[in-house]
Parts: sequence; structure tokens; C-alpha cells
Amino acid sequence: MDQLTSRQREILDFIRATLEERGSPPTRLDICAAFGFASPNAAEAHLKALAKKGAIALEAGASRGIRLMESLGLPIVGRVAAGSPILSESSIDAHVRVDPAMFAPRADFLLRVRGLSMIEVGILEGDLLAVHRTSEVRDGQIIVARVDDEVTVKRLRRSNGLVELLPENHTMQPIVVDPQRQSLSIEGRVVGLIRDEFSFT
Repeated sequence: MDQLTSRQREILDFIRATLEERGSPPTRLDICAAFGFASPNAAEAHLKALAKKGAIALEAGASRGIRLMESLGLPIVGRVAAGSPILSESSIDAHVRVDPAMFAPRADFLLRVRGLSMIEVGILEGDLLAVHRTSEVRDGQIIVARVDDEVTVKRLRRSNGLVELLPENHTMQPIVVDPQRQSLSIEGRVVGLIRDEFSFT
């Protein structure tokens, strides 16, 4: 990456801070407001200079089409809207500076745990689960699945053409899915857990 001017570094820091706080990059108008630019053209000129120096990538046709070329760490997925990809902009609450390679296989995102369905294997409400994105999972693995637009964390078991999503809480019943009649997609498998120090509200 070529040497940045002090103003370019300030704008890069602002983009980074916005991504970490909101999970999405700032708009050109956000940048104008933050730096007192008279028009979005001034913000665009700085963004193009940052892109030319390799600090960011610009995606055409999107008001927030700014991507940092450095790693922000792992995105934290909160609530996933019906019909939205699990890593859509609206689903990402924040980013955490965690090396994805500290998990094996490497993690692609962190999922905020909601509910008590997995407490008997030490997965508590509010924990962050490190998830490796894959649809290739084996029976017995703890997975992230989407059933009819509901995202859930359960242990996988296949039986007689059905998929059973098993809770690790003896007070709860398994979710039994008939893939011929219900929408089921495997979003990934759990490869680790983070607690406390990265607990955001």
C-alpha cells in the first residue's frame, strides 16, 4: 500500500471505525459530515485516492460500496432477517479482531447465541460461536442451520430421509425436518466459542 497523506489516513480510520461500530461502511454523505466537505464529490475524490493506493476497494453502484483491504477480523452475526443471507450487511452487528486461523478449520464468522438450547455442552446465551462456512457436515457435529428462515444451532443427526436438529438441553425437543417439505440449508459448523471479553451489546 502506497504512503497515505494525513487526511487519507484520517478517512481510512473513520471508515474502519464505522465498520467496527455499525458493521457497514459509511456513505459519502457520512464522510462529508465527519470532515466538513462541501459536497460528496470531495469525499469521492479521497476514496478514489485511497483505492488507487490499495487501502480500500470501491464497489460501483452502491452508496456504501467501500471495502477495506485489511482484515477487520470476524463479523458478528446477530439476528438474521427472513430471506437474507446470513452474512448480509443487515445481519452483521460488529467485527471482532480475532484471527480466523486460531480455529480449525478457520472461522468465517461469529454467531451470537440466543436461547438455552445448547447449555448442556456449555454454550450459553450471549456466547459467540465461531463458525466455519460449509454445507458439508457430519452427523454428531454442532451446526448452524436455517429452517424456513429461522437460524438455529443444534447437533446434527440424519435418519430415514429426515434431518434431526438435536438440542443439548433435556427440557427441549428435537427439531425434525423433512427436506422434501421444508426449506433447510446448512450455514456452517461450529468450530469454537468466545465468551466474556468479546461480549458486545
